[in-house]
Amino acid sequence: MADRLMLLDSASLYFRAFYGVPDTVRAPDGRPVNAARGFLDMIARLVTRFEPTHLVACWDDDWRPQWRVDLIPSYKAHRVVETVSSGPDVEEVPDPLEAQIPVIRDALDALGIPIVGAAEHEADDVIGTLATRATMPVDIVTGDRDLFQLVDDDRDVRVVYTARGMSNLVVVDDDHLVAAYGVHAAQYADYATLRGDSSDGLPGVAGVGEKTAATLLRAHGDIAGITAAAQAGEGMTPAQRKKVLAAADYLAVAPTVVEVVRTLDLPEVDARVLPLAEDLAARTAAVADRWALGTSMTRAVEALGPA
Repeated sequence: MADRLMLLDSASLYFRAFYGVPDTVRAPDGRPVNAARGFLDMIARLVTRFEPTHLVACWDDDWRPQWRVDLIPSYKAHRVVETVSSGPDVEEVPDPLEAQIPVIRDALDALGIPIVGAAEHEADDVIGTLATRATMPVDIVTGDRDLFQLVDDDRDVRVVYTARGMSNLVVVDDDHLVAAYGVHAAQYADYATLRGDSSDGLPGVAGVGEKTAATLLRAHGDIAGITAAAQAGEGMTPAQRKKVLAAADYLAVAPTVVEVVRTLDLPEVDARVLPLAEDLAARTAAVADRWALGTSMTRAVEALGPA
C-alpha cells in the first residue's frame, strides 16, 4: 500500500459528531459519550474508505490566537464566553460536549493516534504545517472551508470535506474549487478574505460577495493585484474600486489572519497506522469499558488493523 497521511481537524469532527449522534448512551460516571462514539465511527469510516498509512489528530491548543485577534478584534469574538488574560479565551462549547473531550483524547491515545497541537495556534496551522512538510500524499479531513487553501494537486494534497455528512463526503481538489468557486486553491485564502466569513467574525469587503471576489481574483490574481488595480483605477468597475479602496485597512491585515501557518516548529511523531501495538486490544478494551464506547471503539480498531 502506498503511503498516505490523513490529518484530522479534530474539533470540526467532534462538534459534528456531537450534533449528529443521538445522546442515548452514557459513561459509568454519567457523562454523555455521543461525540466520542461518533468521532470513533468517523475514524473507522475514513480509514476504511481512504486507507491512510499515517494518521494524526490535529488539535486546537489555542482556538483564537491573540496575534490574530490583535489584527482583527472581531475574529471569533461571538464565540467567546470568558476572556482570559493569561491564556486562550474560553470558547462557547456545550457542557455535554466539553465533558467528552477528555474521553476523546483518551480514546485516541488508546488507539495510538498521535494528538498534535501548538501553543498560540489553531489546528488549522498544525494541519498546514504537517501537510506542507509531508513527503507523501495527504488527505485533510475537515468541515472548514478555510482549509481549501491547502489543496495542492502537484503534491497530492486533498481535502475530504465533511460538511455534507459522512455519507456524502466531498473530495476537494483544484478542479473542484474552480468549478465550485471560480478560483484556484492558491487563491482561496484571498477569496475567503474578500467575501468574509460571519462564522469566524471576518467582515470581508463590504458589498463584495463570492461572485465578485472570484471575478476580481480571476482578473488580478491576488489581493495585492486587486489593491494595485483599484489604486490605479483600472480593471474593475467604479463601484468595485470604491469598495476595495474603502476596505484598505482591512485588506492590509486580514490575509495574515486567514492564511494558514505552514511553518510551525512541530515535534516529529510516529503517525504510522501499522504495525499496531501488541497491547492494543487490551488497552482499547479498557478504555471502551471505562467510557462505554462499545462497538464504536471496536469498529475503529478493526479499521486500523490489517485487512
